[in-house]
Amino acid sequence: MNLTFVYVLVGWIFSVCLHEWAHARVAYEGGDLSVKDKGYLNFNPLAYTDPFLSILLPIAFLVMGGIGLPGGAVYIIEQNLKNATWRTMVALAGPASNLVLAVIIALILRFVPPPVDGGRPALAFLCVLQISAVYLNLIPIPPLDGYNAIKGHLDGQTRATMESLGMMGIFLIFILLRIPAVNDSFWNLVWTTSRYMGVDSDIAWAGKEQFMFWTQ
Repeated sequence: MNLTFVYVLVGWIFSVCLHEWAHARVAYEGGDLSVKDKGYLNFNPLAYTDPFLSILLPIAFLVMGGIGLPGGAVYIIEQNLKNATWRTMVALAGPASNLVLAVIIALILRFVPPPVDGGRPALAFLCVLQISAVYLNLIPIPPLDGYNAIKGHLDGQTRATMESLGMMGIFLIFILLRIPAVNDSFWNLVWTTSRYMGVDSDIAWAGKEQFMFWTQ
């Protein structure tokens, strides 16, 4: 059995739950009490599962190149939130959770000594995935969190124009990342950030290759 694949997959499921829980927790504090009744304030993956967002899209992005696309689905009643600032905070809470998790993993890799060396490639690649999720989610295109963070501050016409894209925004990014120059720029940013955080690129790359065994 490919243990790296298992470790990364389990870690990724946890990170998706954390990402969506962060959205829900901030929404709850901001006035949308409905998230509690919907079961979002826990780490049950089934509470966040949507067949398209939770399964098909994340698998497509992972197969395409190991890109961390959070695949949960938390439905916030924005009208219940106190104001546009809270809507922005709710949107940014998800990427912030990925960043926090990336920092924690980087610290583990730096300070926890070998016995856990067997899992280091998996942890290193999982850290890279978290960083890619942060940058990907901050792109201001619907339905990503970057757009949700600013949409409450847009005028009605601009917002209507942007939201006419619907889920096509995801496919636009998918297509753009197939362009070598765009893909290279994105991954250079991700890997440079991971190195800045102290993650060994060679170990992380080994983890990526072990995880994406079907490309070997």
